[in-house]
Amino acid sequence: MTAEGFLEGRRLQMARGVLLQCIMGGYPPARFYGSDDGDLALNADPRQIHRLPWSETPRALAICDADELSGESSRLSTRGQLKQVIARYAALGLAPVVATELEFFVFAANDDPAQPFRPPVGLDGRREEGYSAFSVSSNNGLRPFFKEVYEGMAALGLPRDTFMHEMGVSQFEINLLHGDPLLLADQTFLFKHLLKEVALKHGLIVVCMAKPLAHTPGSSMHIHQSLVEISSGRNVFSDDAGQPTAMFRHFIGGLQAGLADFTALFAPNVNSYQRLCHPYASPNNACWSHDNRAAGLRIPASSPVARRVENRLPGADANPYLAIAASLAAGLHGIENELEPTAAIQGEFEVPDNLSLPCTLHAALERLKRSQLARELFGNEFIEGYIASKTMELTSFFDEITPWERRVLAAQA
Repeated sequence: MTAEGFLEGRRLQMARGVLLQCIMGGYPPARFYGSDDGDLALNADPRQIHRLPWSETPRALAICDADELSGESSRLSTRGQLKQVIARYAALGLAPVVATELEFFVFAANDDPAQPFRPPVGLDGRREEGYSAFSVSSNNGLRPFFKEVYEGMAALGLPRDTFMHEMGVSQFEINLLHGDPLLLADQTFLFKHLLKEVALKHGLIVVCMAKPLAHTPGSSMHIHQSLVEISSGRNVFSDDAGQPTAMFRHFIGGLQAGLADFTALFAPNVNSYQRLCHPYASPNNACWSHDNRAAGLRIPASSPVARRVENRLPGADANPYLAIAASLAAGLHGIENELEPTAAIQGEFEVPDNLSLPCTLHAALERLKRSQLARELFGNEFIEGYIASKTMELTSFFDEITPWERRVLAAQA
C-alpha cells in the first residue's frame, strides 16, 4: 500500500483463504475458509509500524490483525488466537510473561536444492568447519552481516539479551528479552524477517529450517513462560517463601496434557521431525525436569522471582504466534482443571509411553485430528483448516522420491 493510502486510513482487505495458504502456494478446498472466500480486513497494530532500515527505497512494514468485516478477530488468524489466550489469562487476573530463544543458520547462497547447504566463506578465505561453538570470535567472518543485523534490531526496537554461536556449523542463537507474549511473538517474527532480508544484501541466506544439515544439531525456538499477578506483578509460580506453588505444578500438568496433541503446532513441517527424532538435546517427550535439557519441559536454574517453564519442543520453523498460543493455552488448561504433573525426572531417563510425542508429521496430524482439547482451545474452524493445509504439504512431500531412496533402494531385488 502507498504511504498516502495508509495514512489516509484506507482499509486493506485480503481473501480469507490466504490464511490457510500452504507453503507450496496452494490452498485446501474452499469449505475450510468459507465457500465464498470472502475478505478479511487487515488492521495495523499502531505499536508495530516500522521503517525498514535495510531497504534502499524507503519502505515500512505494519503488523496487522486479520479481522472479519463484522469486526471480530478471524478464527483463522494465529495472532488473533494468541490474543484470545492472553485475554483468558487476564480474566483470571493473570498476565503471561514470555521469552523466545531462536536458533538459525547462516549459509552461503544456494541455488541448487539438490546440493547441501554450505557455510559462507569468512574473512580468512575459509569456510567454518564446526569448531566455533560458543567462541567469542566465531562470527568474525560474518562481521559485516551481524553489524547490519544489530543496527536493524536497534532501528526496529528489538532489544536483545544474548547472541551466541551455537553447536552447528555457522549456527547462531539470539535470546530476546522477556515480556508480553504478543510483543514477543511480533519481535520474533520481525527478527526472522530482518535476518533473511539483511542476509540477501550480503550474498548470504539465513535458514530457519528445524534441521537443515544432517549429523548436526537442529534449530529450536524454545519458549520460556511464567505468570504474574496483574494487580501486584508477583510471579505466581513462587510463594512468599520462594517455593513452587500449586499453580506452577498445574501449569506443567497442562503442558504435559497438551504437548502430544499440539505437536503439529510446535513442529509444523516434515523436516521438523528430523530435529526431534535425532535429538542432540532436542526433546521428543513431555517429561519435565529441573535443568535437564533432555526433557521437553525444563525448569531453568533461577531465583524464585524468575521461576519459569521452558518449552523445548518448538523448532525455529514454528509460527511464533501459534507456538506461544498453544503453549500458554495448554498451561491455562492445567490451571483451570488443577492438573498435576508427573514426578520430575533427572539424569538419564527412559521416556514413558504416555509422555512420548508423535515423531512424524503424519502421526502429529492424526493426533491433532483426534484432539478434543485442541478443538476446545482453538475452535473447529482453525483446527480443521490447519490440518487441511498441512495435509496438502505432506502429500506434496510424498510426491517426490528422495536421493536416499534412489541411492539405497534401486539395487534391491
